[in-house]
Amino acid sequence: MSGQSSSADSTGTSGSGTTLSSGASQSADPTAASGLSTTENPSTNTSFANGGTSLANGAPAPLTADQIFAVLQEEPDTIVELKSLVSDLAQQQGTPIQPDSITDEMLYSKIASSPELRANITTFLRARGYVTDNDLQSFAAGSDGNDAFSFQVPQTPDQQFAGGSLPLNVLPEAISGVPSQASRAGTTQSNLARPVTSARTNPPREPQVLHRPTPYNLLSLRDLYTQLPEQNGQLKRFGSEVFLRRSGYSSNQIAPNARETPLDVPAGPAYVIGPGDSLTITLWGGISQTVTRVIDREGKLALPEAGVVQVAGLSLEHAQAVIADTLKRQFRDAQVAVTVARLRSIRIFVVGDVQRPGAYDISSLSTPLNALYAAGGPTSTGSLRLLRHYRGKELIGEIDLYDFLLHGVQNEEHLESGDTVLVPPTGPQVSVYGAVKRPALYELKGETTLAAMLDDAGGVTVTAELGHIVIDRVVANQQRETVSLDLPAGSSPDSARAAIVAFPVHDGDRIHVSRILPYSQRLVYVEGHVVRPGRMPYHDGMQLSEVLHSYQDMLPEPADRGEIIRLVPPDLHPETINFNVPETLIGNNNLTLQPFDTIRILGRYEADAPQVTVGGEVLRPGTYALSEGLTAAQLVRMAGGFKRDALLTDADLTSYQVVGGTKVVSDRASIRIGDAVDHNDRSADAPLKPGDVLTIHQLTGWNDIGSSITIEGEVSHPGVYGFQQGERLSSILRRAGGFRDTSYPAGAVLVRDDVRKLEEKSREELIRQIETSSTAARMRPTIASGDQSATLQLIQEEQTEVLSRLRSQPPTGRLVIHIDSDISSWENTPADIEVRSGDVLRIPKRPGFVLVSGQVYNASAITFSPGKTAAWYLRRAGGANQIANKGDIFVIRANGSVVGRGSGSWFDHDVLSTQLEPGDVVVVPQKIIGASVFWRNLLTVAQLSSSIAITASVAGLL
Repeated sequence: MSGQSSSADSTGTSGSGTTLSSGASQSADPTAASGLSTTENPSTNTSFANGGTSLANGAPAPLTADQIFAVLQEEPDTIVELKSLVSDLAQQQGTPIQPDSITDEMLYSKIASSPELRANITTFLRARGYVTDNDLQSFAAGSDGNDAFSFQVPQTPDQQFAGGSLPLNVLPEAISGVPSQASRAGTTQSNLARPVTSARTNPPREPQVLHRPTPYNLLSLRDLYTQLPEQNGQLKRFGSEVFLRRSGYSSNQIAPNARETPLDVPAGPAYVIGPGDSLTITLWGGISQTVTRVIDREGKLALPEAGVVQVAGLSLEHAQAVIADTLKRQFRDAQVAVTVARLRSIRIFVVGDVQRPGAYDISSLSTPLNALYAAGGPTSTGSLRLLRHYRGKELIGEIDLYDFLLHGVQNEEHLESGDTVLVPPTGPQVSVYGAVKRPALYELKGETTLAAMLDDAGGVTVTAELGHIVIDRVVANQQRETVSLDLPAGSSPDSARAAIVAFPVHDGDRIHVSRILPYSQRLVYVEGHVVRPGRMPYHDGMQLSEVLHSYQDMLPEPADRGEIIRLVPPDLHPETINFNVPETLIGNNNLTLQPFDTIRILGRYEADAPQVTVGGEVLRPGTYALSEGLTAAQLVRMAGGFKRDALLTDADLTSYQVVGGTKVVSDRASIRIGDAVDHNDRSADAPLKPGDVLTIHQLTGWNDIGSSITIEGEVSHPGVYGFQQGERLSSILRRAGGFRDTSYPAGAVLVRDDVRKLEEKSREELIRQIETSSTAARMRPTIASGDQSATLQLIQEEQTEVLSRLRSQPPTGRLVIHIDSDISSWENTPADIEVRSGDVLRIPKRPGFVLVSGQVYNASAITFSPGKTAAWYLRRAGGANQIANKGDIFVIRANGSVVGRGSGSWFDHDVLSTQLEPGDVVVVPQKIIGASVFWRNLLTVAQLSSSIAITASVAGLL
């Protein structure tokens, strides 16, 4: 009996431990509301390594959003610390934001949307001990790529935020409401109250409270905005898990057959032996011998040298005496000991509401409990309070399994072959849940009072509210009703217990024992710029000076003004009471506190922080806090001092003042900042006021230091040349040794960065105009509606080609200059331009050709022939083709100037009669098909712009 019980207990214990360790994976919701996981790719997060699979220090992967939310539910005070963490991160990104300005909704939304913040929070929780490495590994194993928790952030119906994420640089006053991902998925208020299922290995016995988002970031309101959610989860039947086999490698299964769990224990002296038992007989004294014999079907035992004896039906003690007397007659001075070597098997029957009814061959030492375990235990409708043991028609006994489950008392009645164990249907049942130690579904047998049911449930917890016990009752065959203990307000614990003892329970009752309030009602709170923020006990008549004793209770430089946020009854709406901190510390204005008061102290730089700004030529320009007595010289030193290009003779100090409370008047003063900083001249220094701006100027000509121009090509000494301010192109060419004999100054290319930027803007504007021009601007009014489709297709192809050419030709930045080989002839004339830093002058070799491009039959370079016109070179290129626009042919000179139909020269009536020089380019544009005048002019400009870089390219090839 005890051996099999031990086996069952061992199995149950192992299974229980397995359930705890694997509960997280079983309870994890793979379709958690948020859908966020650590597989998101936080490309900007330096805390990740190996693609975001683990933290950089080798710790497990960061927590997901719902996992962090679950930890915050268990540790609500952590929310305040996380707001400080978010504030610090925002400060690092250059966005000043105070922790008090971050609401719960903003924090939840940022956690849901930012993998980087989740990684930082994981590191924070791990460093504070809220989660361990084992927890993180369990979370990662249980999540399976999804959240291991099911959690929704409570929201009000009117909170909407289309973006779904809250960047740190969004100021809190710009946010009206931030719903969570669960709310966006259609979460209703009804399913927000379900408790959080945590993957921790040791979940707390007490049900979790629900922290609703507070309208103000006050710790007092955070305590008050808690709900005790109703536990609507299905209760398990008490004792149902005893008959389940659990292992670390399989799910719960019905208990195995008795043959799989052999009973191997010594039989006691009262054991009744019978056919099939194997006895070991040991003799010593006159003879030393050990024999083993099996009792035959007739109940006889064969003894050595003594024949057979009838032993069936005798107890083991009596059988030993009979065997000893028989053997002593054969062996002189022999001592005899008899033990049971192997127990016989008996066949019994288990019927009724059991998992596997039928006949079972079990050990002869088995009890009805062993037989019930072999049959898999009762079904969901089988009774645990009434187990009947029959021998034939005789009722041997009735067994209450609650005696074993609750008190460890086992029935010692052994089974005999042919016995029957009957499990009848269950009797009346009552559910007990809430603040009890064993919430479950209990079967009644003799218990008729509420006190007895609470005893079966292990008693109430220390947080139970005895005066708030609610029973959902079923009036048999009629209706449902809800009743409660009839306790008057202010009842003592003794009267509550007396009422519990006298309160009757009925079949079908659901007993809910509520918890006491999850917060203390005699507290005050301290937060802000103090050394010890948090909760403090409250007593009647408590005054503010008992909380703020001296400046040692506060951080350095507190603000002069503090505030008490009071929750005014009866609805506990917040009101703010201001007080003067110095006056309070010396005993004046000593306010009387009330429960739930929040004393908030601000820092001097938090309450409308006085700031000054320094800019210009200092090492660390920016905005600095204005300390008492700060001067301009001290501000420069705080900013790292002067840079080498700083102008020390004077600096600008701009101040402002409010006139009449209606307008701001600015005032600028000049100070000798060099004397004030370097020579400590107080007369040159100036005290600063909030909002002052100090500007340190730059030395004249500092940016021109090291200016140079690059000369390439056909000069005597090409290279990089420095120059003085105002130096001209002729001077640089003379320093470069002048032109070589092979040079071609008429085709010189001067590239300037400023010109390139202007060309880039002009080209982008031209592309924008072409792309955004309407269809009406492209079409001719005379085109019939039937021809519009084909015409629009041709225009689209034409537009695509022109845009492609524009984008493929980068801006050259060429500045058109007019110079020749005789430097003296153009020196100090308008053609002799001033050089700029970064200029590149390229002098090509004299080309021996003229280039003909565009819509001609043979676009090519034609050998230069003196005195020939553009028409002569065009004929040598085969002439214009059929799609050429002959009326808009233009010539691009080697120096970059353009000769066209509207250039204004005396020969503008016929560009083809222009005499060309080496390096000139004749461009025959494409005909603009079916377009208006506006569209034709627009594409003509585009074709010119795309062709203008040809001469610069030609110069670079020479």
